[in-house]
Amino acid sequence: MKTMKLMQIAAVTGALFLAGCTSHITQTEKYSGFLGDYSGLKEVKTASGNPVLRWIDPAFKKANYSYIKYEPIKFYPEPQPTEQIDKATLQGVLDYANSRMKPALAERMPLTDHAGPRTLIFKGAITGVNTSAEGLQFYEVIPVALVIAGTETATGHRTRDTEVYFEGELIDASTGKPVIKVVRKGFGKQVANDTQKVTANDLKVVVDSLANDTKLFKE
Repeated sequence: MKTMKLMQIAAVTGALFLAGCTSHITQTEKYSGFLGDYSGLKEVKTASGNPVLRWIDPAFKKANYSYIKYEPIKFYPEPQPTEQIDKATLQGVLDYANSRMKPALAERMPLTDHAGPRTLIFKGAITGVNTSAEGLQFYEVIPVALVIAGTETATGHRTRDTEVYFEGELIDASTGKPVIKVVRKGFGKQVANDTQKVTANDLKVVVDSLANDTKLFKE
Protein backbone atom coordinates (compact mmCIF):
# COMPACT_ATOMS: atom_id res chain seq x y z
CA MET A 1 0.00 0.00 0.00
CA LYS A 2 2.77 2.38 0.98
CA THR A 3 4.69 1.46 -2.17
CA MET A 4 1.62 2.15 -4.32
CA LYS A 5 1.21 5.61 -2.81
CA LEU A 6 4.86 6.40 -3.42
CA MET A 7 4.48 5.30 -7.05
CA GLN A 8 1.44 7.52 -7.44
CA ILE A 9 3.26 10.51 -5.98
CA ALA A 10 6.23 9.89 -8.26
CA ALA A 11 3.95 9.60 -11.27
CA VAL A 12 2.11 12.81 -10.42
CA THR A 13 5.44 14.61 -9.96
CA GLY A 14 6.61 13.29 -13.32
CA ALA A 15 3.41 14.47 -14.99
CA LEU A 16 3.80 17.96 -13.58
CA PHE A 17 7.45 18.28 -14.59
CA LEU A 18 7.48 16.37 -17.88
CA ALA A 19 4.03 17.09 -19.30
CA GLY A 20 3.28 20.57 -18.10
CA CYS A 21 1.85 23.38 -20.18
CA THR A 22 3.62 23.59 -23.52
CA SER A 23 5.16 26.96 -24.32
CA HIS A 24 4.21 28.38 -27.70
CA ILE A 25 7.13 30.80 -27.90
CA THR A 26 10.86 30.12 -27.85
CA GLN A 27 12.30 30.18 -24.33
CA THR A 28 15.59 32.01 -23.79
CA GLU A 29 17.47 28.77 -23.17
CA LYS A 30 16.55 27.73 -26.74
CA TYR A 31 18.18 30.77 -28.37
CA SER A 32 20.80 29.40 -30.74
CA GLY A 33 23.13 32.37 -31.05
CA PHE A 34 22.32 32.79 -34.74
CA LEU A 35 21.04 36.34 -34.23
CA GLY A 36 23.86 37.40 -31.92
CA ASP A 37 21.77 39.95 -30.02
CA TYR A 38 18.35 39.00 -28.64
CA SER A 39 17.68 42.14 -26.64
CA GLY A 40 14.50 44.04 -27.39
CA LEU A 41 12.51 41.02 -28.57
CA LYS A 42 8.84 41.24 -27.60
CA GLU A 43 6.04 38.72 -27.84
CA VAL A 44 3.54 39.69 -30.54
CA LYS A 45 0.88 37.98 -32.64
CA THR A 46 1.36 37.44 -36.35
CA ALA A 47 -1.33 38.25 -38.91
CA SER A 48 -2.62 34.68 -38.57
CA GLY A 49 -2.59 34.81 -34.77
CA ASN A 50 0.61 32.89 -34.05
CA PRO A 51 2.71 34.08 -31.09
CA VAL A 52 6.30 35.04 -32.00
CA LEU A 53 9.15 37.09 -30.59
CA ARG A 54 9.94 40.12 -32.76
CA TRP A 55 12.04 43.27 -32.80
CA ILE A 56 11.73 46.08 -35.36
CA ASP A 57 14.10 49.03 -35.51
CA PRO A 58 11.99 52.10 -34.62
CA ALA A 59 13.57 53.95 -37.56
CA PHE A 60 12.72 51.21 -40.08
CA LYS A 61 10.67 52.33 -43.10
CA LYS A 62 9.79 49.90 -45.86
CA ALA A 63 9.70 52.79 -48.35
CA ASN A 64 13.49 53.14 -47.95
CA TYR A 65 14.07 49.77 -49.63
CA SER A 66 13.44 48.38 -53.09
CA TYR A 67 15.03 44.91 -53.07
CA ILE A 68 15.64 41.84 -50.93
CA LYS A 69 18.73 39.68 -51.26
CA TYR A 70 17.72 36.17 -50.23
CA GLU A 71 20.32 34.05 -48.47
CA PRO A 72 19.19 30.41 -48.24
CA ILE A 73 17.91 29.26 -44.87
CA LYS A 74 20.37 26.96 -43.15
CA PHE A 75 20.68 24.91 -39.99
CA TYR A 76 22.26 26.58 -36.99
CA PRO A 77 23.84 24.78 -35.30
CA GLU A 78 24.26 21.70 -37.50
CA PRO A 79 21.64 19.21 -36.23
CA GLN A 80 22.38 15.70 -35.05
CA PRO A 81 19.93 13.15 -36.54
CA THR A 82 18.23 10.71 -34.16
CA GLU A 83 16.29 7.49 -34.64
CA GLN A 84 13.06 9.49 -34.47
CA ILE A 85 14.18 12.44 -36.62
CA ASP A 86 16.62 11.21 -39.24
CA LYS A 87 18.83 13.05 -41.74
CA ALA A 88 16.31 12.72 -44.58
CA THR A 89 13.62 14.40 -42.49
CA LEU A 90 15.91 17.26 -41.50
CA GLN A 91 17.03 17.86 -45.08
CA GLY A 92 13.44 17.65 -46.28
CA VAL A 93 12.35 20.36 -43.85
CA LEU A 94 15.24 22.61 -44.86
CA ASP A 95 14.58 22.19 -48.59
CA TYR A 96 10.87 22.84 -48.10
CA ALA A 97 11.58 25.94 -46.01
CA ASN A 98 13.67 27.45 -48.80
CA SER A 99 11.11 26.51 -51.46
CA ARG A 100 8.37 28.35 -49.54
CA MET A 101 10.19 31.30 -48.00
CA LYS A 102 11.97 32.59 -51.10
CA PRO A 103 8.77 33.12 -53.10
CA ALA A 104 7.01 34.48 -50.00
CA LEU A 105 9.64 37.21 -49.70
CA ALA A 106 9.52 37.83 -53.46
CA GLU A 107 5.85 38.72 -53.06
CA ARG A 108 6.86 41.44 -50.63
CA MET A 109 9.68 42.95 -52.66
CA PRO A 110 11.70 42.12 -55.80
CA LEU A 111 14.66 39.82 -55.17
CA THR A 112 18.22 40.69 -56.16
CA ASP A 113 21.51 38.78 -56.30
CA HIS A 114 23.68 41.54 -54.91
CA ALA A 115 23.62 43.66 -51.77
CA GLY A 116 23.47 47.15 -53.21
CA PRO A 117 21.77 50.38 -52.08
CA ARG A 118 18.14 50.23 -50.93
CA THR A 119 18.53 46.50 -50.30
CA LEU A 120 17.54 44.30 -47.37
CA ILE A 121 19.41 41.04 -46.80
CA PHE A 122 17.35 38.13 -45.51
CA LYS A 123 19.11 35.62 -43.28
CA GLY A 124 17.32 32.74 -41.61
CA ALA A 125 18.06 29.51 -39.78
CA ILE A 126 16.24 26.46 -38.51
CA THR A 127 17.71 26.26 -35.04
CA GLY A 128 15.98 23.15 -33.74
CA VAL A 129 13.76 20.23 -34.75
CA ASN A 130 12.56 17.96 -31.98
CA THR A 131 9.67 16.28 -30.20
CA SER A 132 8.43 16.86 -26.68
CA ALA A 133 5.74 15.38 -24.44
CA GLU A 134 2.34 16.85 -25.18
CA GLY A 135 1.03 19.20 -22.48
CA LEU A 136 -1.71 17.92 -20.18
CA GLN A 137 -5.26 18.54 -21.34
CA PHE A 138 -8.05 19.79 -19.05
CA TYR A 139 -9.74 16.38 -18.85
CA GLU A 140 -6.52 14.79 -17.60
CA VAL A 141 -6.16 17.00 -14.53
CA ILE A 142 -7.90 14.63 -12.14
CA PRO A 143 -5.98 12.34 -9.75
CA VAL A 144 -6.29 8.98 -11.55
CA ALA A 145 -5.83 10.34 -15.07
CA LEU A 146 -2.90 12.45 -13.91
CA VAL A 147 -1.14 9.37 -12.54
CA ILE A 148 -1.70 7.56 -15.84
CA ALA A 149 -0.49 10.55 -17.85
CA GLY A 150 2.65 10.81 -15.72
CA THR A 151 3.41 7.13 -16.18
CA GLU A 152 2.91 7.36 -19.95
CA THR A 153 5.23 10.35 -20.16
CA ALA A 154 7.93 8.69 -18.08
CA THR A 155 7.82 5.53 -20.20
CA GLY A 156 7.75 7.35 -23.57
CA HIS A 157 4.26 6.18 -24.56
CA ARG A 158 2.60 9.58 -24.38
CA THR A 159 1.61 11.54 -27.50
CA ARG A 160 4.36 13.95 -28.46
CA ASP A 161 4.41 17.35 -30.16
CA THR A 162 6.76 17.95 -33.08
CA GLU A 163 8.50 21.32 -32.95
CA VAL A 164 10.52 23.48 -35.32
CA TYR A 165 12.49 26.52 -34.13
CA PHE A 166 13.30 29.37 -36.51
CA GLU A 167 15.35 32.55 -36.20
CA GLY A 168 15.61 35.18 -38.91
CA GLU A 169 16.52 38.78 -39.60
CA LEU A 170 16.48 41.46 -42.28
CA ILE A 171 19.69 43.45 -42.52
CA ASP A 172 20.23 46.85 -44.12
CA ALA A 173 22.82 46.14 -46.83
CA SER A 174 24.29 49.63 -46.61
CA THR A 175 24.83 49.70 -42.83
CA GLY A 176 25.14 45.99 -42.10
CA LYS A 177 22.75 46.42 -39.19
CA PRO A 178 19.56 44.39 -38.57
CA VAL A 179 16.26 46.20 -38.94
CA ILE A 180 13.92 43.29 -38.12
CA LYS A 181 14.50 40.14 -36.03
CA VAL A 182 12.16 37.21 -35.46
CA VAL A 183 12.38 34.18 -33.20
CA ARG A 184 9.64 31.64 -33.72
CA LYS A 185 8.51 28.22 -32.54
CA GLY A 186 6.08 26.17 -34.60
CA PHE A 187 4.24 22.90 -34.10
CA GLY A 188 3.86 20.17 -36.69
CA LYS A 189 1.70 17.04 -36.56
CA GLN A 190 1.73 15.05 -33.34
CA VAL A 191 3.26 11.58 -33.19
CA ALA A 192 2.01 8.73 -31.04
CA ASN A 193 5.13 8.25 -28.89
CA ASP A 194 8.88 8.80 -28.68
CA THR A 195 9.66 6.01 -31.16
CA GLN A 196 7.35 6.88 -34.07
CA LYS A 197 9.48 8.38 -36.82
CA VAL A 198 8.89 12.02 -37.73
CA THR A 199 8.70 12.78 -41.45
CA ALA A 200 9.22 16.03 -43.34
CA ASN A 201 5.51 15.98 -44.19
CA ASP A 202 4.72 16.07 -40.46
CA LEU A 203 6.54 19.40 -40.22
CA LYS A 204 5.48 21.15 -43.42
CA VAL A 205 2.60 22.89 -41.67
CA VAL A 206 5.16 24.85 -39.61
CA VAL A 207 6.90 26.12 -42.74
CA ASP A 208 3.59 26.90 -44.45
CA SER A 209 2.54 29.02 -41.48
CA LEU A 210 5.88 30.86 -41.47
CA ALA A 211 5.65 31.60 -45.21
CA ASN A 212 2.04 32.74 -44.93
CA ASP A 213 2.82 35.12 -42.07
CA THR A 214 5.76 36.48 -44.06
CA LYS A 215 3.42 37.40 -46.90
CA LEU A 216 0.82 38.93 -44.55
CA PHE A 217 3.27 40.84 -42.33
CA LYS A 218 2.51 44.55 -41.96
CA GLU A 219 5.27 46.84 -40.78
